[in-house]
Amino acid sequence: MQFRQQALAKLQSPEDLDLPVRFARPQGWLVLSVTVIAMAAASVWALTGSVTSTVQAPAILTYGQGSYILQSPVAGQVTAVLAREGERLPAGSPVLKVRTPEGDEVVRTLQAGRITALAAGAGQIIATGADVAAVEKVSRAKAPLYATVYVPAQKAAGIPAHASVDLTVQSVPSQEYGVLRGEVTEVDRSAQSPRQIAAFLGDPQLGEEFTRDGRPVAVTVKLKRSDSTESGYAWSSADGPPFELTSMTLATGSIRLSDRRPVDWLLP
Repeated sequence: MQFRQQALAKLQSPEDLDLPVRFARPQGWLVLSVTVIAMAAASVWALTGSVTSTVQAPAILTYGQGSYILQSPVAGQVTAVLAREGERLPAGSPVLKVRTPEGDEVVRTLQAGRITALAAGAGQIIATGADVAAVEKVSRAKAPLYATVYVPAQKAAGIPAHASVDLTVQSVPSQEYGVLRGEVTEVDRSAQSPRQIAAFLGDPQLGEEFTRDGRPVAVTVKLKRSDSTESGYAWSSADGPPFELTSMTLATGSIRLSDRRPVDWLLP
């Protein structure tokens, strides 16, 4: 009660009526000014800026035409391996020689391509229809590489045509040489099964790996060419790696989706 009476007495005293009233300290004005500037900047960015979103997914470099599994048309013992892994062969080229009860038979390529894997060796007994090689379809030495990115089906719908793609190539140190540049040319709207992927890549193990988290959608990416790099493709660094790229090299693709203004998702 005593403090209340003293406060009322002070209010009724006319001695302090001519003194200025301080509304805020200098530190308060500084905080207020910074807050106003920050709010103004945020408002301008929300109206004129944009937000870039990306989707990341596993990828592989290929020649774009896929592969096929070469199967033996005969049963018998492999007496000679006539091709090497990595060798590019025309259609009808000999791959294996097989000894059968009727005599020696030669297993030949069905289409021109590059031998990416040999599944049979000398002395091995094989049955009719056995997988003996994986052949990547490529008809000429300077055929351009493409990348196939296996994007989760639920994220593929937002990928626009000609979207920019950055590829972190497994065999290339990205800290030193950067990422490979590309552009989306096709989005396959149907989800791929392990068998479909294995048939395209000629590798059942990759079919299982790319479908580990569900059936993905295949996104075809055209790699940007460059005459100033050793690989012949454009990189985020000036020169890129000092060697050529090979097909069936694994990578990680980062696909740039359409830019959105912040106000679009702040105020839906």
